[in-house]
Amino acid sequence: GAVPAGVDHVGREINEDVVRFSLKGNRVYLAEVSHAYVSDPGRPIASAVRGAQRDTILASFNVEALGPGEAPVIEVTRLFTTEVGDFSARQSVRGSGLDAARSYVEQARAFPGSLRVDAVHTYNQMPPVAPPIPGLVLPPVPPRSASVSVAYNLVKLPAQPMMPRLLDERVGFFSLARIDFGSDAHESKRERLIKRWRLEKKDPAAAISEPVKPVVWYIDSATPAALVPWIKKGVEAWNAAFEAAGFRNAIQARTFPTKDQDPEFDPQDVRYSIIRWVPSQVANAYGPSLADPRSGEILNANIVMYHNIMQLQRDWYVAQAGAVDPRAQKLPLPDDLMGTLVSYVVTHEVGHSLGFPHNHKSSSLYPTAKLRDPAWLKEMGHVASLMDYSRMNYLVQPEDGVDPTLLIPRIGPYDIFATRWGYTPIAGARTPEDERPTLNAWAREQDSKPWLRFTSPKSEGADYGELFEAVGDADAVQATTWGVANLKRIVRQLPNMSPRDGRDDRELEELYRALLLQWRLEMGHVVALVGGYDTQYKHNDQPGATFVAASRAAQQRAVKFIADQVLATPQWLLDPAITQRLRPSEPGTALLAHQRLLLRSLLDRARTARLQQQELQAGAQTGQAYRVDELLADLRAGLFGELQSGADVAPLRRNLQRAYVELLSERLNGPGLPGDDAKAVVRAELKDLVALFTRKASAARPRAQRAHLEALADAATKALDPKLPEVTASAAMTPPRLLDDVEACWPVPWREAQ
Repeated sequence: GAVPAGVDHVGREINEDVVRFSLKGNRVYLAEVSHAYVSDPGRPIASAVRGAQRDTILASFNVEALGPGEAPVIEVTRLFTTEVGDFSARQSVRGSGLDAARSYVEQARAFPGSLRVDAVHTYNQMPPVAPPIPGLVLPPVPPRSASVSVAYNLVKLPAQPMMPRLLDERVGFFSLARIDFGSDAHESKRERLIKRWRLEKKDPAAAISEPVKPVVWYIDSATPAALVPWIKKGVEAWNAAFEAAGFRNAIQARTFPTKDQDPEFDPQDVRYSIIRWVPSQVANAYGPSLADPRSGEILNANIVMYHNIMQLQRDWYVAQAGAVDPRAQKLPLPDDLMGTLVSYVVTHEVGHSLGFPHNHKSSSLYPTAKLRDPAWLKEMGHVASLMDYSRMNYLVQPEDGVDPTLLIPRIGPYDIFATRWGYTPIAGARTPEDERPTLNAWAREQDSKPWLRFTSPKSEGADYGELFEAVGDADAVQATTWGVANLKRIVRQLPNMSPRDGRDDRELEELYRALLLQWRLEMGHVVALVGGYDTQYKHNDQPGATFVAASRAAQQRAVKFIADQVLATPQWLLDPAITQRLRPSEPGTALLAHQRLLLRSLLDRARTARLQQQELQAGAQTGQAYRVDELLADLRAGLFGELQSGADVAPLRRNLQRAYVELLSERLNGPGLPGDDAKAVVRAELKDLVALFTRKASAARPRAQRAHLEALADAATKALDPKLPEVTASAAMTPPRLLDDVEACWPVPWREAQ
């Protein structure tokens, strides 16, 4: 329902649970029902499994009267005007408590199979906490309030549950977990059911058939009229994948019907899935779904499109495609281009609502060299799955002659494969176990076609191919080299993109920040090679390693690239035509913030632990692994080259050098990870740096250089013995606010409700 200004958006789901009303004596009890434990009803243990689960009672009601058929009648108003169980909007409005006196039921409506009750809840909000200032006494802050509309939907589950399909971690589906105590295994068996729509063929004998009931999304009447055809196109793009699963016209998009066309239609009825257009400044979109916990059947999926998603798409397209698409070299972007970009977002979100999670592995499974080939891009696209976080193809160079329409992701081979795996009916299968051999055979297609692989659930962030915003395979250095060549072209275009219409420089600021972020992301793809693995999740009938470490040569090459492109100040990012239009503090501060993030990532505890694990795996094969001490030596060469050459250290480099010493101090004095003995190597490196700084400071001219080196020596000495008194102020700089990281899908990294 409606929310106060500045509080998320209309339609945000708060919680979902399975509940049951049961009559005992003269009282009706509302209980939360769990389907976590199951058993074959024919097994002896079935009754014990049922008896072992106690439903949690959330509320109880007196029976006030009896209706037709002696059905109990209860007064339920307080169920919707108080907080019951996890059904609370408290967190959304940062409330400290619900005021029942200012909360009430607004209306109730019954639909076939569901009941909707709308209520208004008013919360007292927690006052902001002022930073402590010695001697300052603040007057008490009166509590503020916020009222929010809350919609309760009680949905009857299907009388006959759909037959579940068991999850295979090699193929990406959202899932529901349960424990099966009725299997033949010598232990309880944890299994997961994929979330999918119930699609059944009108003609079961036909290879391709219309579904008995298609999956339909209705386009919110608040959607800008010019975008409606593009949203419809984005929804129905999935039909190509569903034809591979045997269904024609399975996925449909419609505008809201008029009362004459469908007098029963009501967008508040959960029978209808809606693509909502939300008036919000947040640049985002997301696609959650409601599923039957007994079977995984998706019952409803309302997709949310925030209005400002268009601004984010503009920034991305300029920063990633502006070097090769003339349409992205002047603002505003043409309507047809913006429509295509919105359509792409819709297709991605519909994918989530069909049951598909992100597949971050997908973008690394095509050969990098092919991603500038027009013929390859026309047939395969630049990424195998639209469900990856790979946006536009930023590797294409102006001389490649690639049609700009091929720069935007579309339904790819993996999407078709996953749809076929999850939705194709399997003839003759009466139970989920009956389907397992066929599903396993289908999944094995990944062995010969790497681009059909899915993110490994066991990679723990170690896979250098499971990246956000990446394009290309393991040769991230080559991919980023091409990406930087385009960024250098785009940065020169930015000052002349906006029309001279007397407005402020906000567009220039936003696009410059987007370009800085794009640069950092591309550099991060190179960082991922250090301590990284290539992974393929396998079952026990598949031979070969699941994890293969990046080669020593590839890791050394990656660090050398970072030294040249990140640690050496990238002056091309500080074009005076742009920076002279920004606040004086922003360019240098923003650049340092990104450099610090990349350095912090290189020195991440998990990364150094993986480097040591790779050294352990190499065993007696000397020189096979890239060691932590070698990483630190290479970083020292990249960061302190002036100390060897005798050149003066420029201000931006001084800031970065101080930041590096601080990061080493954090690694030495902060917590460690089991099996990570990098602290000893860091301590040795700091000792060597103290000696280096002290020696060079004695001969340094002019005074600013000597002061800088003395400060570095003091900071490194303090890091080695934290009990020493402070001798220098921290050189840490607060990163500027760049693109906001908000919950869900589209700012970086995407974080979705699912």
